[in-house]
Amino acid sequence: MGPIDLLIHLLNFAAPALAVAVLTALAARVFMRKKPAAQSLYAQAAINFVVCLAVLLGGLWFFGHDGKMATYAALVLACASSQWWMVRG
Repeated sequence: MGPIDLLIHLLNFAAPALAVAVLTALAARVFMRKKPAAQSLYAQAAINFVVCLAVLLGGLWFFGHDGKMATYAALVLACASSQWWMVRG
């Protein structure tokens, strides 16, 4: 596998984490009216992205390969929990 192929694989691995993190931060602006501890939308998305990426890496380690629905369910729950924790604070 060449370096370009490796980069494409890594970006495709992280794409669900990025999409869920950004969409959760945007949805929080609409549905949660409390003021979040992390003021910036970018900061919220970045925190959510780190949490989501950690869940994906944990799922990869636990199952041995990515793309399991259990990992994606944990990804959504972890991202929602981190967003709730930021708004709660």
